[in-house]
Amino acid sequence: MAKPVARIVALEVALGAALLLVVGRAGYLQLVKGGEFALRAAKLHTVSRELEPRRGTIYDRNGTPLAISQPRYHVQIALNEVNDTERVVGRLAGDLGLPDDSIRRTFRRGTPKYLWLPGPWTATQVGSLRSLRGVHLETVYSRAYPSTRLAAPIVGALVPESGRGLSGVERSLDSLLAGQPGLTTDLRDASGSRYQSPGRLVREPVAGYDVVLTLDAELQGIAEQSLAAALREFRAQGGDVVFLDPRSGELLALASLSEAGGEATPSVFTAAFEPGSTAKPFTAAALLALGRVGRAETVTGEHGTWTYETSRGHTRTISDTHAHDEPLTLARAIQYSSNIAMAKFSRKLRWEEQYDLLRAFGFGAPTGVEFPSEASGRLLRPHTWQPGYEAQSMAMGYAIQVTPVQLAAAYGALANDGLLLAPTLVREIRKPDGEVLYRHEPEPVRRVVSREVAAAIRGFLALAANDSGTGGKAQLRYGLIGKTGTALERGSRGYGAAGYRASFAAIFPARDPQLVVIVTIDRPRSEHYGGLTAAPMTADMLRQALAARRSTIDLSAIADQSVEAPRPVPFAPRDDEDGRGPSVAVRLPLPARASAPPPVLLVPDVSGRTVRQAAFALHQRGFRVRVEGSGRVVRSLPAARDSATAGRTVTLYAGSEAKRP
Repeated sequence: MAKPVARIVALEVALGAALLLVVGRAGYLQLVKGGEFALRAAKLHTVSRELEPRRGTIYDRNGTPLAISQPRYHVQIALNEVNDTERVVGRLAGDLGLPDDSIRRTFRRGTPKYLWLPGPWTATQVGSLRSLRGVHLETVYSRAYPSTRLAAPIVGALVPESGRGLSGVERSLDSLLAGQPGLTTDLRDASGSRYQSPGRLVREPVAGYDVVLTLDAELQGIAEQSLAAALREFRAQGGDVVFLDPRSGELLALASLSEAGGEATPSVFTAAFEPGSTAKPFTAAALLALGRVGRAETVTGEHGTWTYETSRGHTRTISDTHAHDEPLTLARAIQYSSNIAMAKFSRKLRWEEQYDLLRAFGFGAPTGVEFPSEASGRLLRPHTWQPGYEAQSMAMGYAIQVTPVQLAAAYGALANDGLLLAPTLVREIRKPDGEVLYRHEPEPVRRVVSREVAAAIRGFLALAANDSGTGGKAQLRYGLIGKTGTALERGSRGYGAAGYRASFAAIFPARDPQLVVIVTIDRPRSEHYGGLTAAPMTADMLRQALAARRSTIDLSAIADQSVEAPRPVPFAPRDDEDGRGPSVAVRLPLPARASAPPPVLLVPDVSGRTVRQAAFALHQRGFRVRVEGSGRVVRSLPAARDSATAGRTVTLYAGSEAKRP
């Protein structure tokens, strides 16, 4: 008997031990390792996914959208939540254009549990689905540029895969525009397929901030259209236009185009060039500010050719396009754009003094504008200069490289009584609900020259822009001052082999300036002088801006048509016996008589053109424009070939559904 009992006891002990092991193992797995296994299981069956936020809108200064994020929708059907199958199937088939038979088969099978319809679909297409039980929508966004890519190199673009900023403002302000992504949890079945589970939203996405640029869409359109026309007319390789408000530093228009009129890189920021004669006023400002030249002091024009000794027995020859035999004052040197006179006057400056004034105007360093990859230009330090070369070359606008925006900011300082302001592209930053977080205020960088010196230089620019100067073809009835430039471009075989860079720097109007305009035309083939290319183009753009429906120019401030250039003020006279010298006053230009009625013009036929093209044609003719509708122009009022006085508003009716007035 003992043996069976012993066997039973041993079996019981073994079973008990096994049970204890099972219970212990289960307890270990449940209590000790349970959290780890639960986490691993969750990772196998769920996966976190970010929800795309709405990217902020980019507007022009008047609220015209330049870049928007258009919502699109994915559709998901939770089959177990649907209580009216036929209604859901009918809506999916009718509104989304899906085959109803296929949808019905999915409903009958009951698999997958969540029907995923990626689309994406527009808000109009999914509008009737929103109220249906069991239908869930997920919003995604696509970036669009509704103004036909106006200011495209400036606004920039996105990286297609990630949706992050790739170039332009889209890149420089990406952290503000991008917003904060939301977070949701998707389910994953045994096969690894992922599907959404409505109600598993962890965090809502936060929309990005909206950005209001300083650009004016209408002025930008004028700049781009005019530049494209100039490139065709002069058969040039490229060009740039900058409009800047010297009172605030706001950049109003920035155009960069290539030879065929197509989009180019934003060379207004990224490409530096030798400015030629448009840089002469800055050396003149240094001479006046330091009192090195008297108002009546002159140098000889050398009959248009001057050869002088540099160092170690070497010589250098400088020539003028137009020879001048008479002695030239500093004012006349700017008026006639004399290389010889400016080179001679520059010898009155120490190298460090000339460098310091050019550096004070902002050359040789980025302006700090809100744009990626801005070029700093080139301004060599004085210890690298050679006797007879760099100092004289810089006085003529060579041996220094500037960007169009740098040049605009420097002329802005002359227009703003010697105070240099930081240029800006951003006017406002707003929350999605419209609350303004940032609004631009003028940001002074430094006082470069005194009010008196700035006024004297503006007087020189008035001489340069009148009929006897190099920029006479830029004149307007309200008065414009400025300086032309025609610089030889340097290629692999030296200066001249690569062609010319024609330019014009303008301040408008002459009294109480509101605009600085910089125009450069790269390697024109039919005509290369800045006075015959960039100067008349500047005048044409300003005429269009004055006639624009929503002009950036304050017309009431320039209503007085009797405009005189600033009278040059005394500046540290050295050689004048009486300390005064002859006064210089220039009327810009002779205004039309006040009693003369405006001319009567024929309204051009713009039917069938886009609104931009039609407005451009009417602005060129001298009319103001008002637009109703969008798309292509159907008719105008007054009608095509009717007579109307210059300055009258022509209403354009656009779109196939445009109603007759």
